[in-house]
Amino acid sequence: MAGARTMSSASRSRGGSIWPWLGLAVIIVIIDQFTKTLILGYYKLGDATYVTSFFNVVRAHNTGAAFSFLADHSGWQRWLFTAIGVGAAVFIVWMLKSHAGQKLFSFSMACILGGAVGNVVDRMMHGYVVDFLSFHAGNWYFPAFNAADSAITLGAICLIVDEIRRVRRGK
Repeated sequence: MAGARTMSSASRSRGGSIWPWLGLAVIIVIIDQFTKTLILGYYKLGDATYVTSFFNVVRAHNTGAAFSFLADHSGWQRWLFTAIGVGAAVFIVWMLKSHAGQKLFSFSMACILGGAVGNVVDRMMHGYVVDFLSFHAGNWYFPAFNAADSAITLGAICLIVDEIRRVRRGK
């Protein structure tokens, strides 16, 4: 009996638990939705607050994907991007379950999951994603984005770093 418990503990520590990663994803969704609720409550579409010479808080609606891809279409893209987000979330949960013990990989997946779910919630509730962070230099403006997009970007960067580290360990 004691041997079975030891084996179970060893398996858990090697595999890890999915729950901390799902908890991180939930925290990201909460932060994302809270910030978007503030923007929706205090800003009208197109309103902006100039914070610094390179950063504004704005209210923008994106019916497309990253960089407003397909935003000018008739509305079908809402359901396409919602389906992609839901599919990605299911796949990421499966990946987390399979690799929960790999910390950087799981952190990456949790960030991407939280961001994807945050944007899916927007698409389902509003038909668009609420963006509010706007960086610029002179007359050049980077497309506005939100906390969910930031989490997805952080997750993607960490995923690349994790893969580089994995490849280097294999040499």
